[in-house]
Amino acid sequence: MGPIEILVNNAGVGSSIDPRPVVEFDDQVWNYTLALNLTAPYLLSKAVLPAMLAKKHGRIITVASIAGKIGLMHGAAYAASKHGVLGLTRSLAIEVASQGITVNAICPGPVATAMNDQRMKYDAARLGKTVENLYAHATAIGRRITPQEIVPLAVLLASDESAAITGQAFNICGGLAMF
Repeated sequence: MGPIEILVNNAGVGSSIDPRPVVEFDDQVWNYTLALNLTAPYLLSKAVLPAMLAKKHGRIITVASIAGKIGLMHGAAYAASKHGVLGLTRSLAIEVASQGITVNAICPGPVATAMNDQRMKYDAARLGKTVENLYAHATAIGRRITPQEIVPLAVLLASDESAAITGQAFNICGGLAMF
């Protein structure tokens, strides 16, 4: 199929793996979260860049999180890893922009996935609310985001039409964070 021209870093682990305050946080969970959410995108980006640089064309898109901009109660490892991946995105964008390669991030809010279901159950118990109530108030639009709502932006960022867009972190969060 030839060299990789588009990399989408979309693997990760969420805060639902073991949510707890920093003072009680499991160091192994911390290390695992940073390895998967931050080190893996770094290594994958580093691996595909030589071919992209040789071709003077490429797209790197990383799925970060709104938690990489605002933090997360009882989710320090997740938030720290997503803050870190935004720093990686911006630094890498500066390094390769003049070579025809764009590097951007997508920052979803709460997405209706099995992983987020677990986090919502944890937060509902912690806050003394129902899961349904949390779902209804998760975002300004009154629901969680669907995975399908993230796809159009990823497709745009992968296209030639996005050649002037680099170093950006786009929110798809239903109005949870408006910056």
